Amino acid sequence: MLCATTSAGTACARISGRAGLLTRETRPGSAAAPRHVLILTPDGRTELLRRLREPDELFITDENRWFTVLAFLRHLGDPAEQAAVLRRRLAFLTEPASFFWDAGRPLRAEDFDDPFRKGLLTIATATSRTEIRWIRETIDRLTDA
Repeated sequence: MLCATTSAGTACARISGRAGLLTRETRPGSAAAPRHVLILTPDGRTELLRRLREPDELFITDENRWFTVLAFLRHLGDPAEQAAVLRRRLAFLTEPASFFWDAGRPLRAEDFDDPFRKGLLTIATATSRTEIRWIRETIDRLTDA
């Protein structure tokens, strides 16, 4: 596992402090600066697989954290376990949701005259529909495997 960005670097620094999950190596870089590489230990791999198998709720509901789960979900290996994680995200995405609510009712893009709020909801709806379609197709492929 290579920590290439500041945020990933911060996360890697936090997890590398946890005893026995990672080891750190310094390797020559392609330019002058050396690379700091973090390598999962056997205990670290076990913990990664546990977190992929049973992600905290925030890793299901927060898009950026969800993308982290997706980036590593292939390492889980078992298609049934992968599908179970996708089903959790699907359940979240199919709940009524909106950035804007009125009297307990989610507002849709058509409810706004403001082109910017309309745009926000139009883009969010298209993104959600695309993700829902992809998740359903992927679950079907995983359960047919």
